[in-house]
Amino acid sequence: MSTLPLLTGIQQPGIGVADLAVSWKWYRRVFNMRVPVFDDAGTADLMTRYTNGIPEQRRAVLALNMAGGGGFEIWQYTNRLPVPPANPPRLGDLGIYALKMKAKNVPAFHESLAADGIATGALVEDPLAERTFWMKDPWGQRFQLVHGQSWFDAEPLAVGGVCGAVIGVQDMDRAVAFYTQILGIREVVYDRTGVFADLPEATEVRRVLLRKVGENFGAFSKLLGNTRIELIQRMDGSGQRIFEGRCWGDRGFIHLCFDAINLEGLKNRAESMGHTFTVDSADTFQMGKAGGRFAYIEDPDGTLIELVETHKVPVLKALGLYLDLRKRGMYKVLPDWMVRLMGWSKRND
Repeated sequence: MSTLPLLTGIQQPGIGVADLAVSWKWYRRVFNMRVPVFDDAGTADLMTRYTNGIPEQRRAVLALNMAGGGGFEIWQYTNRLPVPPANPPRLGDLGIYALKMKAKNVPAFHESLAADGIATGALVEDPLAERTFWMKDPWGQRFQLVHGQSWFDAEPLAVGGVCGAVIGVQDMDRAVAFYTQILGIREVVYDRTGVFADLPEATEVRRVLLRKVGENFGAFSKLLGNTRIELIQRMDGSGQRIFEGRCWGDRGFIHLCFDAINLEGLKNRAESMGHTFTVDSADTFQMGKAGGRFAYIEDPDGTLIELVETHKVPVLKALGLYLDLRKRGMYKVLPDWMVRLMGWSKRND
């Protein structure tokens, strides 16, 4: 089996929303998610396993922050209302509890949000002795702001994109094996148990922070940067599924998507460890003018992990310039100037 990396970093989380236009406007304003890679309407034919056998109608926008980090795939049903969670997710509930967003200067960004009238939690110190804080969007999705350690193009006070996620698990050891051995996020930064002042709830948990430092492989590795996955297990065993009784695409964090360089190699690795792809487009799947192969795999607690091997990407939409990554070699890094061309489609509203 190849020893080369099979994933580069977090491409995007999927965020199920009730009103895409309103949500995206807020994410542009607060998190600078201004560059649309695609804006596509259609039918989610391949996702019926997770939508009660019904091919649902949807609109999806993938938007990036060119400072670096993963983007947001903002996803809305167009044929029905998305269902919200019955109760707000608790720390350690099974699924994606929060996204980790990076900032150049966390205290300064905290101050700027307050000046803009956006409510946040207090500044606290995390186990790495770095300043952090928690906040929610207007629809209850939770975000943690952390000190960013990898950037593409960023001003000194910039907020960046997604650098990680906080994921609730039932069995920490099984979960760690999945994320380290299959997804290749191998560095264990800490493994601690207790009640922690930097977390939003005062309940006893075991927390493990995994990290993958960005490598010089893959077209968008410099843009996506480092990855941090923090796994949280409630020590009282009371973790409940965040999407219990609901469908993929309903409100909340519906998946976490990683950018894949070699999806077939990753499939072989997963199968050798007893995990299979639950969805696989098998060939190039079009999303607007972009295209690629995508697949889904579940972590041991059913959290949906999407894997996308990008084949065709818009570099400069205004001139109809698209790049076929397969022809140039999937492991090659795009030059910075070419990645920056994507920013020409930035929305400033």
